[in-house]
Amino acid sequence: MADRHDRDTDRPLAPLPEPLPVATVDSHAHLEIITDTAPDSKEVGEILEQAASVGIDRVVQVGYSAEQSRWCVKAAEHWDDRVLAAVALHPNEAPVVKNLPVDLAVIEELAQHPRVRAIGETGLDYFRTPPELRHTQQESFKWHIELAKKTNKALVIHDRDSHEDVLSILLEVGAPAKTIFHCFSGDVEMAKTCIDRGYILSFAGTLTFKNAPLLREAVKLVPLDQLLVETDSPFLTPMPHRGAANSPAQIGTIVRAMAVERQADLGELASALGANAERIFGSFSR
Repeated sequence: MADRHDRDTDRPLAPLPEPLPVATVDSHAHLEIITDTAPDSKEVGEILEQAASVGIDRVVQVGYSAEQSRWCVKAAEHWDDRVLAAVALHPNEAPVVKNLPVDLAVIEELAQHPRVRAIGETGLDYFRTPPELRHTQQESFKWHIELAKKTNKALVIHDRDSHEDVLSILLEVGAPAKTIFHCFSGDVEMAKTCIDRGYILSFAGTLTFKNAPLLREAVKLVPLDQLLVETDSPFLTPMPHRGAANSPAQIGTIVRAMAVERQADLGELASALGANAERIFGSFSR
């Protein structure tokens, strides 16, 4: 899966898909990377309006650094019926920040805000983090798990090339009641393990990629109440528009692919995914 290090702000946005028959939620987006503007800017408003025009009327804006997590909270305050926030240090961020305790203190303070409904994205990323920095990354992950439990908020996990250690740490520390695997990237066996443990699996545009048959098998297995959908925008644009920038509007394309794999009614699936997001993150209107 991509992350902010792959940022490319020069790409045009992917064309809008056909509207969904029922409104639903993008459970993981990075609006500030799409727009490179202030959280209350007209550009952010335009992205939200475009998404709403095709049936994605709520977005969870996800944090990856202390500074950007502040941006998330301000966005959730300003767009108060459409945006909720998650706050955290990304696993690639934690080992390299100038003063980790100071940044973690910022995250802990932001986590108390009523519009912050999740701690994330945290987790492990062995693709970008060399072995000598992984202990710090693991300790940061454990700290975020404990914060999620202490605040009774959902945990949003970034897991790249680190499946076994992520699952092991969740068992060691004890997973929060609402534990989400953002942009699930495991195989069928990992999906079964997560399902058995009650974790929530969120699928992104990778579900549509030609090289992802294991994801398409996995998405068929997930009980409906353990399923979310996300864009991780501006990354992971679904087919057939790979190469363009992603945005919350593309949820429509991903939900359609999900409905095909699960042999589900599109409207019923969209409705259930929205209800799941509201159950996990809480109401967007309060």
